[in-house]
Amino acid sequence: MIRILIDSASDIVQTEAEEMGIDMIPIEVRFGEKTYFDGVDLSHERFFEMLIESNDFPKTSQINEYRWGEAFEKLTAEGDQVIAITLSSGLSGTYACAKNAARRYPGQVFAVDSKNATTGERILCDYALRLIASGLDAAAVVQELEEKREKICVIAVVDTLKYLRKGGRISSVAALAGEMLSVKPVISVTGGEVKLVGKAIGSKRSNNLLMQLVEKCGGIDFSMPYGLMYSGLSDSYLKKYLQDSKSLWEGKIEDPAKIPVYLIGSTIGSHIGPNGVGVAFFRK
Repeated sequence: MIRILIDSASDIVQTEAEEMGIDMIPIEVRFGEKTYFDGVDLSHERFFEMLIESNDFPKTSQINEYRWGEAFEKLTAEGDQVIAITLSSGLSGTYACAKNAARRYPGQVFAVDSKNATTGERILCDYALRLIASGLDAAAVVQELEEKREKICVIAVVDTLKYLRKGGRISSVAALAGEMLSVKPVISVTGGEVKLVGKAIGSKRSNNLLMQLVEKCGGIDFSMPYGLMYSGLSDSYLKKYLQDSKSLWEGKIEDPAKIPVYLIGSTIGSHIGPNGVGVAFFRK
């Protein structure tokens, strides 16, 4: 049997992982002196409540080699193979730790760098489940994932750059300029790292820019997994984006109301803050 193990940077919570038939290893999130496990004892909704209310900026910790080793030992105990899908190596040392731990299980445990995060990581997991269901062996699944991950596009509009600045993901100068101009920054995961790819004043213009960047990226391959994501305690910005981007979906999917939508969790939410909206897909 081939088992999928994914970290919580994918925004897959523990209960959801159980429903999907996969295993999830949580990233640690610290608020002040208290530590939580993302998606286990800290829900996405509670995280954003704390982010807004707390004076403490949350800090996340990579999953170390010891914790990966513990998970691999448990999951391989009955002879199963494991494919571990991780947060981009460009954003965290989590992949390197998983890779090192996997070396103790040659031919049995495989670590895959998603080169992505949040819904971009999730759709790679969804694709892995498809491949396993099709009958491919573990090595073939890993090879396909490493090829197709290069086609994943994640593009998002964020409300402010201040959280990316606090988390060290973008320079203070760029963040300050964005805040002074009251722009809506558009970011993407490019080469496994977060990049600022555009900016617009107002939600409609930023949504239009987001739509243009989706097309510029190559357009959405609707035969592959895809999804929308949002951050915060309200999905109002998401609903506005869906209205502004109707042309992306009309005539391409049967029911736009069934577009997969996911709430971003604490690992990525720490860096983008509330009121973000994004899309993740495999480009054509």
